[in-house]
Amino acid sequence: MKTTRLTALAAIAVAASLSLTACGGDDSADSSSKGSGSASSSNSGSSDSGSDAKSQGGSEAGDAKADSGQGKGTKAEAASGSSQTGGGKTTFCKTADLAIDAADAAPDETEGRINITMINRGSTTCSATGFAGVDIKDEDNTSNPVERGQAQPRITTLKPGDAAVFNLSYTNDTSGKSLASPTNIIVTPPNETHSVTLDWPTDASDIKGAYTDVQVYPTHTTN
Repeated sequence: MKTTRLTALAAIAVAASLSLTACGGDDSADSSSKGSGSASSSNSGSSDSGSDAKSQGGSEAGDAKADSGQGKGTKAEAASGSSQTGGGKTTFCKTADLAIDAADAAPDETEGRINITMINRGSTTCSATGFAGVDIKDEDNTSNPVERGQAQPRITTLKPGDAAVFNLSYTNDTSGKSLASPTNIIVTPPNETHSVTLDWPTDASDIKGAYTDVQVYPTHTTN
């Protein structure tokens, strides 16, 4: 009987020991699992933050490059001597390709007006858009620049044989005591550096005031 009781007690003790060992293993596994999940969450958050920062930085850099490209494009057009129109780029008209003439076009006895016509004698279409540079030469050999009138330039594209016109406007002097004695008009077409010298129209009326009272207006087509 004693032997049977001792054997039963020993079996109970072994079972209790195994039960305690199993419980300790479960706790360890839970703890390890929790620690691993926390680290994974932290790494994920760091990765998302880094990608957002790179994305925003890349976008800002792209915008800066786009703005820089537009600026360079504008400068390139100016350097190449071309004008952007609805049909693409058109080269500015060269002085050598233009036949230029001046004529009196006064509408009445009060206003003086001289029309200056430029005909494209070149073989390609060109742009004459803008203000021409104009100086009036006096009989005393002085040259006086003409100021621009308050007007917006119009797109002026000339095919071979087409003409563009711009005019000089001033107030007539009917007193017979005008101090201006013009002999020539020096014209530099828009966006050009070479000029031509024209005779002042003999039938043009006298200028009232000084040459600074004369104004030049932008080119436009005759069509």
